[in-house]
Amino acid sequence: MDDRLRGHRETIGERLERDLAALRKPLPPPYDACEKLGTSVSSLSLVRYRRNDYSVPTSYGHREVIVRGYVHEVVIACGTEVIARHRRSYEREDFVFDPLHYLALIERKINALDQAAPLAGWQLPEEFARLRHLLEARMGKQGKREFVQVLRLIEGFRIEEVTAAVRDAIARGAIGFDAVKHLVLCRIERRPPRLDMTVYPYLPRATVATTTPRAYMDLLAGGAS
Repeated sequence: MDDRLRGHRETIGERLERDLAALRKPLPPPYDACEKLGTSVSSLSLVRYRRNDYSVPTSYGHREVIVRGYVHEVVIACGTEVIARHRRSYEREDFVFDPLHYLALIERKINALDQAAPLAGWQLPEEFARLRHLLEARMGKQGKREFVQVLRLIEGFRIEEVTAAVRDAIARGAIGFDAVKHLVLCRIERRPPRLDMTVYPYLPRATVATTTPRAYMDLLAGGAS
């Protein structure tokens, strides 16, 4: 280990320490088997990759993004943030939408709810259709907006949790976004719901008078007669 070979200034031991230090360096990251492409988001919140268009959230319109095309998936990132994931389409001139990407815009332009192409064919549990019918019957246009707000809960919660909350709200007769959101949180936090019914003025109210002994006596007298 102390010998120096001809043509080397370092000993064999010193050269070994240098080699070991180089070998201990972390390995490079695994190869990312995809095609990477820099592009920009269109005004329709679409990113084109290989002759197909993939949606991103509307807040990223006209932004520069990186597209990573895998065999089965297309991943779109803005900076270091992944903003969209889609199944890869091998069709030509195809549109691949995620309905959640457009809900924030539809909430502001509620009249586009029934004509929005990204929502066409979106298969939701039947509870959502029932909720929308009740909301629009009771609140009209505002009911449409509250329905979209309920759909936006799927952005942050699993659809199974939101569906269960919608079903519970319908059963309780508390038809509204606030009620559904409250029930979702209660389900996640495992606590009993406490709904403030004063925020639902369209629901029927029950008036209970103060009970007196005379009322009971009149009731008994009527039953006896």
